[in-house]
Amino acid sequence: MLVEQAGGAASTGRGRILDVTPGSLHQRVPVILGSKNEVERVERYHRDYDSGSDRPYDSPLFSERSLYRE
Repeated sequence: MLVEQAGGAASTGRGRILDVTPGSLHQRVPVILGSKNEVERVERYHRDYDSGSDRPYDSPLFSERSLYRE
């Protein structure tokens, strides 16, 4: 909630973190926090992967789709 109040976004990679309904006491979910643009990019990667339209790449850290690109 604090990240969203500050203008950022909080996601599981497939949906808003605040929309997650706990299924058990110690349930674990992925957490992605950051600016709206960066979180949306990670969510887009997950959507592309789930739909099968993900482009192949050699190095996940430094390729065209990288979080570390210039």
